Amino acid sequence: MKLVRKNIEKDNAGQVTLVPEEPEDMWHTYNLVQVGDSLRASTIRKVQTESSTGSVGSNRVRTTLTLCVEAIDFDSQACQLRVKGTNIQENEYVKMGAYHTIELEPNRQFTLAKKQWDSVVLERIEQACDPAWSADVAAVVMQEGLAHICLVTPSMTLTRAKVEVNIPRKRKGNCSQHDRALERFYEQVVQAIQRHIHFDVVKCVLVASPGFVREQFCDYMFQQAVKTDNKLLLENRSKFLQVHASSGHKYSLKEALCDPTVASRLSDTKAAGEVKALDDFYKMLQHEPDRAFYGLKQVEKANEAMAIDTLLISDELFRHQDVATRSRYVRLVDSVKENAGTVRIFSSLHVSGEQLSQLTGVAAILRFPVPELSDQEDDSSSEED
Repeated sequence: MKLVRKNIEKDNAGQVTLVPEEPEDMWHTYNLVQVGDSLRASTIRKVQTESSTGSVGSNRVRTTLTLCVEAIDFDSQACQLRVKGTNIQENEYVKMGAYHTIELEPNRQFTLAKKQWDSVVLERIEQACDPAWSADVAAVVMQEGLAHICLVTPSMTLTRAKVEVNIPRKRKGNCSQHDRALERFYEQVVQAIQRHIHFDVVKCVLVASPGFVREQFCDYMFQQAVKTDNKLLLENRSKFLQVHASSGHKYSLKEALCDPTVASRLSDTKAAGEVKALDDFYKMLQHEPDRAFYGLKQVEKANEAMAIDTLLISDELFRHQDVATRSRYVRLVDSVKENAGTVRIFSSLHVSGEQLSQLTGVAAILRFPVPELSDQEDDSSSEED
């Protein structure tokens, strides 16, 4: 993402002009744009024209519109963002108050204005405009007959390909059908890797599977690479890292990212940090439940006691339609930071973010135990009042 202009006043009102440069930038934009914002961008509008003879025709014209945002739609697979709203600035083709949908596109700038820019949104702009934040991890999660080729970026896990091949069972004295199908499966996975993984960007390719599938696959891939003199695979052989996973489904990627070998290799990536934080939370919940809270009320109570060491919060909470609720989450984040706590904002498109969402989307690891008030204590105290 490229920052063209940033003009934010002391009261936190103002506007920024940005140019999304990569598909992932559309995800960042989706998290920046909120209902009630003002969005100005170039768009195509179908316009009716009437000739001097009275005949009516229509043609498509490119124009720049400023919309008051009413609805936002994001397609995570295609990385496309559509923003619907009403026109709030005079335009020769579109009446004031008329509805229009702008499709934001990579490499086409837009200007976003807000009445209140909060700290979470401003931090996301900083991250999105930092070139170090890029898709530097790829993963092949597989089992016999099923493989998912994924890109793990700082903000999401993108499934780039799914390979499914029916593998017949081994029969006594005749394994040829099984072996041929397995070879066909491996070949399709190799083709998907070459098609979807950019080795000039990716630092590491995780190959995760149960049993010996990953070893057999890697042996096959590099034997074929030697036979066919595939320089792309041979030159990047050191980037492949084999790890255990319980299945070939996408959710098993979390196990692969939790592996200590992987964690040390990817220590500088946001995705690994999220997975480790969530893993630490679950361990704390199991061994010291008084130091692991989840749910907004519990976490706010822990924050009042300045007990939060690490706050885990899903980015989807900052897209809440209700401004007051959204502000409540922002205040929590700011307060934890003021109290020298660590804040980890999880992407809802990451496997770890999906798991956090199942725990209400907000959780905390505490510095010290905070005993919870029981319902009975609450009732007795209210009776005394």
